[in-house]
Amino acid sequence: MNSAIGRVGLWTAALDTEPATRVRELAAEIEELGFGALWFGEGFGRDAPTQAALLLDATRRLVVGTGIANVFLRDPIAMAAAERSLAEAHPGRFVLGLGGHRVDDRPLMYLGYRVPSAGRAVATMSAYLDAMDAVPLQGPPPAVPARRVLGALGPRMLDLAATRTDGVLPYLVPVAHTEAARARTGPGGLVAVEQAVVLEPDPGAARELARAHVGAYLAGGGAYTRNMLRLGYRPDELAEQPSDRVVEALVAGGGPRALDAIGSRVRAHLDAGADHVCLQVLTADPTAAPIAHWRELAALGRELS
Repeated sequence: MNSAIGRVGLWTAALDTEPATRVRELAAEIEELGFGALWFGEGFGRDAPTQAALLLDATRRLVVGTGIANVFLRDPIAMAAAERSLAEAHPGRFVLGLGGHRVDDRPLMYLGYRVPSAGRAVATMSAYLDAMDAVPLQGPPPAVPARRVLGALGPRMLDLAATRTDGVLPYLVPVAHTEAARARTGPGGLVAVEQAVVLEPDPGAARELARAHVGAYLAGGGAYTRNMLRLGYRPDELAEQPSDRVVEALVAGGGPRALDAIGSRVRAHLDAGADHVCLQVLTADPTAAPIAHWRELAALGRELS
């Protein structure tokens, strides 16, 4: 799978606002542009397996990955069935990325596996994987086994991914985290890294886009903040107005030489042990698919593949 997925892909949350016909057109063009994979987030639009099916049906070679499917929005029976169905219908082209945040604080019970309440992320994910594996699925098995990765940040979740899944999909991480992820995942696991990028040529506007994006994730002091603290960043750098050092570590590009800066960052992740880097383009309108920017990035993807 690590070779099939290619070295450069895209990550986007913008497909939910597009009609299905436009999503199919975008997926087909992304494939023709030469990107190895298309990853998408899950919010309040299409549910992850439905979106994956739409993208897979519209393409022939492109790897499609959930980045991530929220385990708290879906019973493991439904998740396991969707995983197997998509893997069987599209051999070697679907990756199930798992992770997410709770929508309430009630303990859940799946097939006899008690999923802990909030605050115990590793135990929760372990129990969820146990429940998925216990589902007595029916129907034809996939010709290529289904692939799973975890949206892992901390060392214990990285270790769980290394022992229970095919790899990791870290989100909003600097290059230093990629090196740590590779060390804990081992040589055979997939390390696919999301990297936010800005192609805005005006340096000031680019900086504000990047700072707003990073600040939105660090404002609550949750998992992303804890991850940056583990990597040596100071608490005063991780507020709603994060420091330039933090913003530059998490977002690449901006200014008149944006493509060169993005290329350097992708190479740094690859040198640190990543198999694949999926680029998330930040724009002033996050609900609009940034197809013009994806076209600009295509040459970089082809160069590094």
